[in-house]
Amino acid sequence: MIAKDFFKAGHWPTLFAAFFYFDMSFMVWILLGPLAVQISSDLKLDAAQKGFMVALPVLLGAILRVINGILVEMIGPKRTGTLSQCIVICGLALFWVLSPQNYGALLALGLVLGFAGASFAVALPLASRWYPPQYQGAALGIAGAGNSGTVFAALFAPALAAAFGWHNVIGLAALPLLLALIAYLLMAKDSPNRPPRKSLRQYLDVLRERDAWWFMLYYSVTFGGFSGLASSLGIYFNAQYGLSPVVAGYCTALCVLAGSMARPLGGAMSDRFGGITVLSFLYAIAATAFVLVSFGFAQLWLGLGILFIGMLALGMGNGAVFQLVPQRFGSEIGIVTGLVGMTGGIGGFYLASSLGLSKQFTGSYQIGFLTFALLAALALVVLHSVKNRWRATWTAAGSTAPARI
Repeated sequence: MIAKDFFKAGHWPTLFAAFFYFDMSFMVWILLGPLAVQISSDLKLDAAQKGFMVALPVLLGAILRVINGILVEMIGPKRTGTLSQCIVICGLALFWVLSPQNYGALLALGLVLGFAGASFAVALPLASRWYPPQYQGAALGIAGAGNSGTVFAALFAPALAAAFGWHNVIGLAALPLLLALIAYLLMAKDSPNRPPRKSLRQYLDVLRERDAWWFMLYYSVTFGGFSGLASSLGIYFNAQYGLSPVVAGYCTALCVLAGSMARPLGGAMSDRFGGITVLSFLYAIAATAFVLVSFGFAQLWLGLGILFIGMLALGMGNGAVFQLVPQRFGSEIGIVTGLVGMTGGIGGFYLASSLGLSKQFTGSYQIGFLTFALLAALALVVLHSVKNRWRATWTAAGSTAPARI
């Protein structure tokens, strides 16, 4: 699926460093989700509190992506990533040393973990600037496959918490981040193709472009669904099917792995067939999956299978969106990545918190899932309404000469 010439283009050490930095950051970003069952058992949290606890890092990660996107444009992605990683490592270490036993301290930790989620706005511009337009889907798909870090959190965090306690798991999480920081410092290199620096007001001028807002909507559904479910599925499987925290973590890891590993595939398919075509198909699948899973099937295999397909579609959709973004906003990729990533995080916050609220007040997750399915359908309708203009104007402007949209 990926063209052979892709492997001769760009800068592979930087692409790997972007992926590894993103991967370990995302592992830590949603760490409270896989630990939520054990934490809530100790602190006696209700469903709404659990939902807000796992959603808060997602929201803060969304907001901080805009800040990181601006810093990427002003001081470069390598310096921005180094600063963010140091903040997260110090925050994890401090929480482990103090080992607080209250809900407020967990929310404070969630604020720190938001910096890990903001790694998105660093890793993708770092990789994007090294690759020509026809390889943007593949390059950003590989860098963005750092979503797979959420698999490690879901797979290992509950078991480690059962053996060593959840406080110690939070401390242990700083070690792979430290390894990723070392690799990042040694391997990552800012592209020489960096555009001239602009003023903050000039960077924010992209908000006047309708297309920027459409991309924000699209990513709020694809990445919002992915990150929200990655944070919440451990709680869902525990509550819906009575699974232990460890088994619920395994089920979550399976779904998250599907979405993570599918991101490069979605980008590569978009390079070949066009991002609009691929993304339209994936929105339809995701909306259907959310509607079906909202009925809360009694059979685990059925619910798990539908969520697996839904996460697969969302993961591929993440790659498809970011095959399109650089074609339209190549010279503003840092700030646009931050803005689009912000709304993706907000979508994740909405899904994670709304599932908790739905369960708390109705006794079921159905309303939360159905509302998000409607958002996926809305995104599909909007994409259909702009596709002809995009194909005509982008091609006419020459911005997609070697790339398909």
